[in-house]
Amino acid sequence: MEQNIQIIEYQSIYKEDFKRINVEWIEKFFKIEPHDLEQLDAPEEIINNGGQIFLAKLDDEIVGTSALIHDGGDVYELAKMGVTPKAQGLGLGKQLCIFTIEEAKKRKAKSLYLLSNRGLTPAITMYLSVGFVEVPLGGTLYERTDIKMDYPL
Repeated sequence: MEQNIQIIEYQSIYKEDFKRINVEWIEKFFKIEPHDLEQLDAPEEIINNGGQIFLAKLDDEIVGTSALIHDGGDVYELAKMGVTPKAQGLGLGKQLCIFTIEEAKKRKAKSLYLLSNRGLTPAITMYLSVGFVEVPLGGTLYERTDIKMDYPL
C-alpha cells in the first residue's frame, strides 16, 4: 500500500502536534527540561526569530517534526526532531533532516549544528549518513546532551 507522505511548513494549527511528538520522544529516553518547554510552548518564536519548523504528514496525520533554529548571524541549529512510534522505520527522520539541511542552505547558513545524546544510536547513525560530523561539545542548555555534530556547508 502506497503511503502519502509530505513534508510541510509549520502552521499554528499544528502547535499541539509539534509539542506532542517532541514530548513523546523526549520522555521516552530523558526528561523534559526548561529549554524544551520554552521552544515547545512557543513554536512561533522559532519562526519569528528567523527559523522554521517542518512537519511530516502521513496521510492526514502529523507524525514527525524538525526545527531549524536561528542562533544569530549565519548560525543555525537542527533541533526538535522526532517521529511518532507508528511512523518509525519509514525514513521520515532522514527526510526531515535532509529537508532541514536544504532550508539552511537556502538561507546561506555558514554553520549548521545539532545537539544529541550518544545513546540514541539510530539517530546518530542517520546524522552521520547525511554528512554530520562530531565536533567538540562546548556549553549546552540541556543535561541530556553529550554530543554536538556539525554539517559542513
